[in-house]
Amino acid sequence: MVDAVHIDYSVLDAPQVSMSLFHPRREWSLWPSRSSGSDILIPVEGDISVGARFHMAADEAAPNILFFHGNGEIVADYDDMGRVYTDMGLSFLPVDYRGYGRSSGEPTVSAMMKDCHEVYRFVRDWLNRNGRKGPFLVMGRSLGSASALELAARHGAAIDGLVVESGFAYATPLLELLGVNARRLGFREEEGFRNTDKIRGFPNPVLIIHAEGDHIIPFSDAQALYEATTSPDRTLVRIRGADHNTLLDHGFREYMAALKAFSNKVKEKRSGGVKDGETSP
Repeated sequence: MVDAVHIDYSVLDAPQVSMSLFHPRREWSLWPSRSSGSDILIPVEGDISVGARFHMAADEAAPNILFFHGNGEIVADYDDMGRVYTDMGLSFLPVDYRGYGRSSGEPTVSAMMKDCHEVYRFVRDWLNRNGRKGPFLVMGRSLGSASALELAARHGAAIDGLVVESGFAYATPLLELLGVNARRLGFREEEGFRNTDKIRGFPNPVLIIHAEGDHIIPFSDAQALYEATTSPDRTLVRIRGADHNTLLDHGFREYMAALKAFSNKVKEKRSGGVKDGETSP
């Protein structure tokens, strides 16, 4: 398993990269959220905190999904989806990055990759303190797939399931698409995110969802992640007729059905106590 914690991401903290990868928006509303979720501030470094909104299912044994969103989104964008998840019997916990939503600080790649570990520890502790003992899943969309795969590589079997939606396998083509000259920057793929290496060591169920016509992160990245996965339980869902930003518009039912089936499978595995390579008594 790749040593995710000790990868040096500093080359990706160059201003031209941050300006291309991050598009932070603030949540300026002074009124309480219309959402039924609970607003949380997660301390990540010194006086810097990142915002989160926890949409909790009624059942305390429900699966919990820690979610890292895309580069131009904030947790408030997922208020309506939070209701969808809780209605399906799933707890949905989207988290922002520095500078996004109600978070403080400024986003960089190094900060994002460090902060996800602080977020993970905080969320696991919060769930335990609040009696939430259901399966723990990590999910990342687009840019957020980097955080999700970082945690999967670091925490392995402690995460019951991994979901990658519109995720990238390789950083160089993405940087080039965004107008960053990776070679001039001194960036080398084998020294970067290493997402295919990170997913390779994850032992538990994996669900990959990707738009067939994704114009930002091509479907071939989803295939590369799927092929790199060594988990005996892996699923690749292709949403036809969709691109990077219309995946839910074209495939909402298929998307949510896949997530529901996946979470049910993870919950059954957890409750049955059956590990990979073992058989039921």
